Amino acid sequence: MQCLEMTTKRKIIGRLVPCRCFRGEEEIISVLDYSHCSLQQVPKEVFNFERTLEELYLDANQIEELPKQLFNCQALRKLSIPDNDLSNLPTTIASLVNLKELDISKNGVQEFPENIKCCKCLTIIEASVNPISKLPDGFTQLLNLTQLYLNDAFLEFLPANFGRLVKLRILELRENHLKTLPKSMHKLAQLERLDLGNNEFSELPEVLDQIQNLRELWMDNNALQVLPGNIGKLKMLIYLDMSKNRIETVDMDISGCEALEDLLLSSNMLQQLPDSIGLLKKLTTLKVDDNQLTILPNTIGNLSLLEEFDCSCNELESLPSTIGYLHSLRTLAVDENFLPELPREIGSCKNVTVMSLRSNKLEFLPEEIGQMQKLRVLNLSDNRLKNLPFSFTKLKELAALWLSDNQSKALIPLQTEAHPETKQRVLTNYMFPQQPRGDEDFQSDSDSFNPTLWEEQRQQRMTVAFEFEEKKEDDENAGKVKNQLMSLKLTRLTV
Repeated sequence: MQCLEMTTKRKIIGRLVPCRCFRGEEEIISVLDYSHCSLQQVPKEVFNFERTLEELYLDANQIEELPKQLFNCQALRKLSIPDNDLSNLPTTIASLVNLKELDISKNGVQEFPENIKCCKCLTIIEASVNPISKLPDGFTQLLNLTQLYLNDAFLEFLPANFGRLVKLRILELRENHLKTLPKSMHKLAQLERLDLGNNEFSELPEVLDQIQNLRELWMDNNALQVLPGNIGKLKMLIYLDMSKNRIETVDMDISGCEALEDLLLSSNMLQQLPDSIGLLKKLTTLKVDDNQLTILPNTIGNLSLLEEFDCSCNELESLPSTIGYLHSLRTLAVDENFLPELPREIGSCKNVTVMSLRSNKLEFLPEEIGQMQKLRVLNLSDNRLKNLPFSFTKLKELAALWLSDNQSKALIPLQTEAHPETKQRVLTNYMFPQQPRGDEDFQSDSDSFNPTLWEEQRQQRMTVAFEFEEKKEDDENAGKVKNQLMSLKLTRLTV
């Protein structure tokens, strides 16, 4: 007989979600939701359904302890009590032998009881944001556990036999005090996501290269100095975040991560990238900003699927001509480097919509930039440009052109004039020639310009006119030519 689910509201206590099965006149309540009800204790009404209750939600209340009677609800499969004032998890939890999901995040729980091992059906535990300093040995007997979230706790180590949790697929241990991982973790053959960000690792744990099925690995905000070659053994790895460490070198064997799509190496101490990075054929995002790179390898042009490339805040004096082979590129950020010019081949990056070249030493731009006809946002502020190439008139999609740190509008009208030396037509306005900003100058909101975020919120903005005006010339070019382009009013983002 099929069950009919209904939702009713109780004015004071909370919400009931009964599941009615018509067995005589008996009503079976399987789900109770008392979230956000300002409760200081578990409502006694709950205990009326201890034989049938399967899911109980007590999220975001002020409950300080769980009553013993709650643990008579032996049919309970999901217990959700995050964001309360619990200081402990009572040993009576062992009686919830059918419990599959437990959420005690954002409480004051300091430890799991040893007999948590009796909850053998547990598959998901969310216990983040609790002052838990260690896990009991009994915890490793939860052999059906598939997801474990222990972010922002006080863990300094994991039990030696942690590898017994062989069904784990997701393990998040961000913001703890871990320095090592137990060797037994090589048994976690089903682990797909591992988050070790914001811990105290000074080197990559050796056991990691044995977790062959790993697809996502976060190790940002640690103290790593080297990205060793054994990382290349993770053939299934798709996402790798090693940002905000102290990494000086990346081993050439990183090319072994042949499935890698996202590689984040921001805010390290890299002076160069290995040529083998060009073998990461599936890479779509590469972030190497805030390092000490002086040159990019020519092999970067082999990343034919690359869509986002950020190499801002380095010491680059040139971009390789092979950048023109990045035909899938959509976002390019090269802010705060020492580029005096761009390679002509950049015009071949015809799918780029957002490009930021702020705070370089650019004195001119190649005519080929006019081939980037999907360009919508271009930041050229704080350079040394005297004018813009006339090919800019082909950029019909351009909606924002930043030429100055304190520019008030997204687009400022441009006019044509003859270059004093070459006599070629160029575009200019009152912002040219650009004056490089000195270190003593104020820091404007352009310094926090984030091209990707700007583009994402572009649809939310209003329009302003962007005009190219040809300056009146003696007999041949009388009149003005105006190309009204799609544009918008920008509220500058601070990130």
